[in-house]
Amino acid sequence: MRLLGISAFYHDSAAALVVDGRVVAAAQEERFTRKKFDDGFPRHAIEYCLAAAGARLRDIDYVVFYDKPFLKFERLVETYLAHAPRGFSSFRKAMPVWLGEKLFQRDALGEDLRRIDAGFDDAKLLFTEHHHSHVASAFYPSPFEEALVLTMDGVGEWCTTAAALGKGNRVDIVKEIHFPHSLGLLYSAFTYHAGFKVNSGEYKLMGLAPYGEPRFRNLIRDNLIDLKPDGSFRLDMSYFNYCTGLTMTNAIAARQLGATVMSHTSVTELIRDGSKAVGAVAKSQYSGESLEIRARAIVNATGVWQNAFDMDEHARRTRGGRDPSGGRGADAGALPMGTHFSVSR
Repeated sequence: MRLLGISAFYHDSAAALVVDGRVVAAAQEERFTRKKFDDGFPRHAIEYCLAAAGARLRDIDYVVFYDKPFLKFERLVETYLAHAPRGFSSFRKAMPVWLGEKLFQRDALGEDLRRIDAGFDDAKLLFTEHHHSHVASAFYPSPFEEALVLTMDGVGEWCTTAAALGKGNRVDIVKEIHFPHSLGLLYSAFTYHAGFKVNSGEYKLMGLAPYGEPRFRNLIRDNLIDLKPDGSFRLDMSYFNYCTGLTMTNAIAARQLGATVMSHTSVTELIRDGSKAVGAVAKSQYSGESLEIRARAIVNATGVWQNAFDMDEHARRTRGGRDPSGGRGADAGALPMGTHFSVSR
């Protein structure tokens, strides 16, 4: 049996061809287009795999796409409804793409595949769940007749972490952790906090990690993530903004990690020491006063956070310096729409 697997339209598009249980060829589209993290339809990668097997696309038994768009759309809609009216900006940005393109991915994929081979039959195009794809890619090419498979990533449709049993020609997922609780998104949140691009800069963070010191380890374990005795986990979502916002983290997380938090201000210039930026000059939109801020990171928060931090400071003054919120802000449950940037030292 000849199976062609494809991933596309998110990041790092790729194709892999399996013939009678053996991986014959696999390639990422970026290798041919020279476009890093290319997320387009992987035509070149597919043609490479077909050439390696000496086959035409019409000769393939099944072409399998790596996730199910309708289930992913369900997750997006349910998440927006659960947090409404927060997240309208993100909703407004995402929906036109989904309603115009992604919900009709079967048709689009069929057209793309027929451009490679006009004789391709759309009935051979199948869709599998995201974490089933991960499990299958690990188990089926392995030498094991039976195995436990653990997959962890950002998010598929709903699943972010899965434990599966593989036996013979079957894989069955036996336990899942669902969005928004995700180790992959936690890592992406730190990628974002460090100033790198999500879904591309994570490898840079991995490369830099050995050169750092684990000084935030206890803070992360005590505040951001709750590890359960059975190995499962939950994130404290009051620190994160990715459910409904256009950023990964919010002002609470930034302040907890040592940033200076400002609200209703504009940054007018950076403070430099030679070639390095070591701070910023911020101007209040209310008083016109300019402040010099020297810090590792500055969060330019907006909206509800003005009142939140005003209340927090008022509580400190009226209660003898005691912060009733434990240092997390008076409105810890709200998620801001803020702009984050790092000032390196």
